[in-house]
Amino acid sequence: MSLPDKRLPGIDAFKGIACVMIVWHHLAFYGPMSDVVYPFVPGLTNWLYDYGRMAVQVFLVVAGFLAASSLAPEGVAAFGQPGRLILRRYRRLVQPYLVALAVSVLVAALVRPWFDHPSVPAAPTIVQLLAHVLLLQDVLGQEALSAGVWYVAIDLQLFAMSVLIFGVARQLQTRWPGIPAHPGFLGVGLVLLLAASSLLFFNRQAGLDMTGLYFFGSYALGMLAFWVLNTLRRGQWLLAIALLGGAALALDFRGRLVVALMVAFGLVGLQQSAWLRRSLQQRWLTQLGKISYSVFLIHFPVCLLVNAVVSHFWPTQVLANALGLLAAFLLSLLAGGLLHWGVESRWAPSGGVQKAGFVPQ
Repeated sequence: MSLPDKRLPGIDAFKGIACVMIVWHHLAFYGPMSDVVYPFVPGLTNWLYDYGRMAVQVFLVVAGFLAASSLAPEGVAAFGQPGRLILRRYRRLVQPYLVALAVSVLVAALVRPWFDHPSVPAAPTIVQLLAHVLLLQDVLGQEALSAGVWYVAIDLQLFAMSVLIFGVARQLQTRWPGIPAHPGFLGVGLVLLLAASSLLFFNRQAGLDMTGLYFFGSYALGMLAFWVLNTLRRGQWLLAIALLGGAALALDFRGRLVVALMVAFGLVGLQQSAWLRRSLQQRWLTQLGKISYSVFLIHFPVCLLVNAVVSHFWPTQVLANALGLLAAFLLSLLAGGLLHWGVESRWAPSGGVQKAGFVPQ
């Protein structure tokens, strides 16, 4: 199967900006460089610590948007062999992920003897490594070996859930063609039902945050944003986004959901506004968006190593630690670029399987 590239011009800018926010959130979250700098910029550090993580909603919504564009652009499954498609997705995600995970384990082993800090992961066990390879570390209760690896597992779950929804809908429509009035009725209906369940119930249960059920609401908002201008019933899709988001916020106001709604409506605006697309098609933003997945994967060991070096040689010097934070950010971008061009792009499978909408906390 070969799916066309339906990447919306400007969408990489969304991913690039969110990628920067995630890296800086982790720089604020994991000391000790941020601890030294904190007294001089407490407001900024607190903001990054508390709100930087919400950039994950950008990747969830964008991932849903891309899933709709490749799996069911008209609400009907546009693919064959669901199992093979899910396996392709797994391969696409884990090839750069495993390289970055190996780097994280090696860096942790390197700094562990002389950098005593809670951010340094313990030496991994065989069970722990196997759980990470299978993207089951949170489900099995295994400690993460790198920051944000949970999202890679969630991304695969959400993609698999979407494939299964549209695949099952197609099978049911083939068996009972007279039930739905429109070919996409059943698949879209199942998406809306699961989205409502996620936003109104699952997303309010903290114990479910290792499952795709917790995040499917934001993912589905991205799907609806794609269908706004790619199907005939545009007003109905906009109304669906507003009603789903409004009902969920009225029941339980969540800042992360506000961000998800803003991104969904932003994607709608991006499809409608040529000016907005042109303004976001800056070369540096486009390139940052393209390497964002690799940056996310590799930035933790880079930041860990820089934290260890700066803390060892300049434990209390404010300027050295501030420069260390900047160096960690820039080196993360450089390492992400190398991982992208050396692994992610090189080993990407043919067939147009869309990339992760993105990744982190």
